[in-house]
Amino acid sequence: MANNDGPVLIAYDGSEYAKAAIKQAGEQLRDGRPAIVLTVWQPFGATGFVGAPMVPPVGVEEDFEREARRVAEEGAGLARRAGFEAEPVVERGDPVWQRIVESADEHEASILVIGSHGRTGISRVLMGSVAGTASSHTARPVLIAHDGAQRSTGRSR
Repeated sequence: MANNDGPVLIAYDGSEYAKAAIKQAGEQLRDGRPAIVLTVWQPFGATGFVGAPMVPPVGVEEDFEREARRVAEEGAGLARRAGFEAEPVVERGDPVWQRIVESADEHEASILVIGSHGRTGISRVLMGSVAGTASSHTARPVLIAHDGAQRSTGRSR
């Protein structure tokens, strides 16, 4: 269960949606709060073809991890500008949503912050929703932020 004294865990992949999530969290949560900006990278074989054994070329996984570290550092910088005492964390995991939930548990996060790509229809069926799946697999509070630049549905409030 959530620990109100625990850090904010921000799942960050470098997308505009993840940037919007950091901005929204900064607006909704108090300044100076500790935060972990988590970037999860998938092992090379996690995205291979069904039934095809995948052996990564030499150095590819190190490149993935190095890029993930750069992305996490970028996210931590954004989180600091949004008012958090943020530290970047990089972890390997497949599926990504599961590693996010496990990391929130390991760090005793008080809340999980994640951006939503807002997929619908066939793209949601094919690609899934990391935000939706992670939120349905944790008892912790979850702030799911949508990019404010997304198209309006035309509905008024």
